[in-house]
Amino acid sequence: MGTISFENVSLQFPSASQAALQGVSFEIQVGQLVVILGPSGCGKTTLLKMVNRLYEPTSGRIYLDGTDIRLLKVTKLRQQIGYVIQQSGLFPHMTVAQNIAVVPKLLGWSRIKYQSRVDELLTLVELPPEIYRNRYPAQLSGGQQQRVGVARALAGDPKVILMDEPFGAIDAITRQTLQDEILRLQRQLKKTILFVSHDVEEALRLADKIMILQQGQIVQFDTPFNILTRPANAFVHELVGAGDVLRQLGLLRVEAAMRNVPEGSSYGSEYAIAPQDNLRQALSLLLRTGVEYLHVVDGEKLVGVLTLEQICHLTRE
Repeated sequence: MGTISFENVSLQFPSASQAALQGVSFEIQVGQLVVILGPSGCGKTTLLKMVNRLYEPTSGRIYLDGTDIRLLKVTKLRQQIGYVIQQSGLFPHMTVAQNIAVVPKLLGWSRIKYQSRVDELLTLVELPPEIYRNRYPAQLSGGQQQRVGVARALAGDPKVILMDEPFGAIDAITRQTLQDEILRLQRQLKKTILFVSHDVEEALRLADKIMILQQGQIVQFDTPFNILTRPANAFVHELVGAGDVLRQLGLLRVEAAMRNVPEGSSYGSEYAIAPQDNLRQALSLLLRTGVEYLHVVDGEKLVGVLTLEQICHLTRE
């Protein structure tokens, strides 16, 4: 489980002249990765922190799996929610293993169980346990620290994961690698993830849906495809650069334009692309090879077909 609902939620800080959030309502389904996007000061982090009750609403209600979160003990609520922040937030005096084991220990797991979980998660984020479990955060690169931060957030097998600009302080190459890791993990684990970002390309690359905030209000909550092709207003159009077709192709996933095929169809083409690859890569492959279509392959499974005509149709839209 992991459905999150906001019902007419507002938050007014006592010293502020304007509400941080105003009448916000939405629902996030189980297993969705939702990126909260917008300029500085629009209410992104405020909204995120209301999910685990770091901030309480002035009015309105917030639900987790249909239960008003105010009816839950704060400690009980937070044990169901993983939290990843910028620069990892690891405890410097604890080893990697000790950092990851914090929540399992609070949940009363046995030593054997939490040690096994530590090794499982280090393997999952591609940090070999035998090398990294006994290192301290200062002995890791920024990207490695963020991987440990993600592992720690997953440790108690939470319903929901909150990520507050987790890659904001990372260099561009490492940032893209970590984005790939999040997409890989999400395909495996299907957690409900709220991910705050100020980076449009990151949002378009990662999100199942994007929530765009402006001055504490939602101006559009939609798929990356719809936000790029049907921006709700001039602010959204400007924010995401909706008029630049080549940029759109570089940001939209192949799965946005592919035609699905019946389950069990065979995979025989020598030219294939993954559903998470971008349409600019697909266009380049189609033009370079001259083939009529590409097979879209997820692992070993054929999931779709993509033609030049489908890409052209999308750009015309």
